Amino acid sequence: MLNQLVVFGVIVGALVLFVQAKVRYDLVAMSALLVITITGIVSPSEAFSGFAHPAVITVAAILIVSRGLLNVGAMDPMTHKVNQLKGGIRTKLLVLMAITAFFSSFMNNVGALALIMPVAISVSKNNDISPSYLLMPVAYASLFGGLITEIGTPPNLIISMYRNEVIGSAYNFFSFAPVGILLSIAGILFVTMVGYKLIPNRKGKEDANSLFRVEDYLSELRIPEDHKIVGRALRDFASMHQMDVNILSIVRNKNNIIAPLAREIIDAGDTLVVRMEPTDLAALVEKTGLQLKGAKITPDISGKMLNTNDYSLIEMVLRDDSPLIGHSAKSINLRNNYSVNLVAISRQGVQLRKRLGEVQFKTGDILLIQVADQNIRSALDQLRGLPLAERGLSIGNKVKASTRKVALGIFLASVLMTTFGWLPVQVAFTLAAVMMVLLKIIPIKEIYDAIEWPVIVLLGAMIPLGGALESTGAADTISSMILVFGDKMSPEWILGILMIITMLLTNLINNSAAALLMAPIAISLATALSVSPDPLLMVVAISSSCAFMTPIGHQSNTLIMGPGGYHFSDYWQMGLPVSLLFLLIGGPTIIWIWPF
Repeated sequence: MLNQLVVFGVIVGALVLFVQAKVRYDLVAMSALLVITITGIVSPSEAFSGFAHPAVITVAAILIVSRGLLNVGAMDPMTHKVNQLKGGIRTKLLVLMAITAFFSSFMNNVGALALIMPVAISVSKNNDISPSYLLMPVAYASLFGGLITEIGTPPNLIISMYRNEVIGSAYNFFSFAPVGILLSIAGILFVTMVGYKLIPNRKGKEDANSLFRVEDYLSELRIPEDHKIVGRALRDFASMHQMDVNILSIVRNKNNIIAPLAREIIDAGDTLVVRMEPTDLAALVEKTGLQLKGAKITPDISGKMLNTNDYSLIEMVLRDDSPLIGHSAKSINLRNNYSVNLVAISRQGVQLRKRLGEVQFKTGDILLIQVADQNIRSALDQLRGLPLAERGLSIGNKVKASTRKVALGIFLASVLMTTFGWLPVQVAFTLAAVMMVLLKIIPIKEIYDAIEWPVIVLLGAMIPLGGALESTGAADTISSMILVFGDKMSPEWILGILMIITMLLTNLINNSAAALLMAPIAISLATALSVSPDPLLMVVAISSSCAFMTPIGHQSNTLIMGPGGYHFSDYWQMGLPVSLLFLLIGGPTIIWIWPF
């Protein structure tokens, strides 16, 4: 009983920390693993066995394979045609969501979102549609598609491998497809026909005229010694150049003048902290001849000096595993360590009045960076950022059509080997990853950048915790409590309760963690009810990917928060109906395909 209490305490503590998000989830998971190891619940020899688990190996291999497909632009022909779509918002939503779901079925959810997000933003600009109407549906579609295959999302892999441990055989590659395809179609149709109307319009149509204008950027402009504005008042600045400039503060001799008055005199060497959209910022610099701080010419990694024509401005949104999170540009020495210049920062819902170098980065922040063209892909990889819009440049090298075909062939071969049972999924996709490296589809230096290490650590640490939940009898205790609560209920109703609990949990914590915690409970319920574990395991797999009601439930939701201009409360307005739809359709469908 004592061991059960320890396990319960560790799980509750981990859940609290997951929800608070003050400590990164991989560190929380590792701390939980250490606690159950030190207390003797898990032996030291088994403590790190989770890192050798097939699910962990498969997730890492799929991330590498996904990078290979991205590198060769395997999906480019399809995505480029989306921008040429005719028709209204429903047609565009239908196509964008269908393509995203398709990609997400065979690659990492965030990778699929990364492909479609710039396209969605471009479509919104070209058709006077608010980005908020497109980005949330696209993010949801990346979750829908993950339901379809064994590799579509980590929860599916976890549940498949868990079934192998309990029953002796894993699910097949397309075992999830009947339920996943039906739910994906239902979700896409609902969002396309009705759901998008539930999304608040955070920006008006006038904002769609710019390439990407969901919110303004914080930037810094330096006043040169001989500039004609020196000695003039701030009020003269806008009138001289006939531009609307929001000057938040003036930095003068290390002093910060917050909200300066219109009569404030501008001195040589002043730094103006302004809030502007990138296109207007570029026009202001061109008109005034002011110096954009951060946009200096710096040597590339090799030490070679580059001229301004060798540089590009890139908009990117920071992922939750970015090394910048929690640091400022100054504290992390951004320019020297990553060979990029920070030009501007945008953060949804926050008035940034600090200097650029002093702002601590957060997940979802949008950065405008200047980077050497030859280092664009490397910078995005190292900073763990997703490019938001294409500015006429190709990220990465030109790829031959034959190379693209080889990459697709390797991927399809691994799918076939898994589908027909010729090789286990972890072996087939590890083989695919190795082949892509050997054929130089993925440079060796990109292998480790492609892997989401926080997710790998989370999985490796949480798997023993899930085992402890079962070995100590804690899972049986929880299932008994559910059965007591659902006294005299049929297995179908118990399945519904399990689905609701998992859905609520996955909106608060990482979906992999939700699957790992709920899988032992599903098995325990199946044993207590003397029914097949398959419908209960399938419910956990499906429900773990239903993180539609909060921006923190899944990284796809977090990444579109800033670009879409969303507030925290915006997600449940469409997410709750989608969750209820999945509950009403998913439960009965699972029972029909996987009967008790």
